[in-house]
Amino acid sequence: VLRCLGIPTRVITNFNSAHDSNINLSIDKYIDISGKTLHLTEDSVWNFHVWNESWFTRRDLGSFYDGWQVLDATPQEKSKGIYQCGPASTRAIKEGDVNLDYDSPFVFAAVNADCVTWIRYSKKRKERIYSNTRKIGKFISTKAVGNNSRVDVTANYKYPEVKKISFKISYSEYKSSLMDDRKILVTAV
Repeated sequence: VLRCLGIPTRVITNFNSAHDSNINLSIDKYIDISGKTLHLTEDSVWNFHVWNESWFTRRDLGSFYDGWQVLDATPQEKSKGIYQCGPASTRAIKEGDVNLDYDSPFVFAAVNADCVTWIRYSKKRKERIYSNTRKIGKFISTKAVGNNSRVDVTANYKYPEVKKISFKISYSEYKSSLMDDRKILVTAV
């Protein structure tokens, strides 16, 4: 319909799409001490989810948020009392501006949520035992214009994941450069 009105529109597919029902930006899984899954949340991770993007000028949010906007024709959660989603600016999603209207927190979580597993010892005591910050929002894609190739648009939604590098430096390797009033900052790229 939007294309018929002359509004540029494309289909987007998000693989490992988070469905964060309580908008806490994490997909929580609870287990008991024996490892049995407890069904305490409606959060889930879908193999993929599809929505549309349309190109809008955002006078309501400011020109910073102009460009591609997420519109989901099949929302699974109510927004402001009705089943709707968007238009959420992809720029807002990428910048983490989850305080904006139009379901920005929900779309942000769909591509950026952390997957967290908790052991629930009692109603008052739980412990986080696992967290995966890289699982959600993979290969966010659209179809190329003029052929059937996949175009990766992940960079429109999120910054590249930072790869953690684990290493140890022995004290003897750098003690000669230490001074009482200096600290060493090691940065790995």
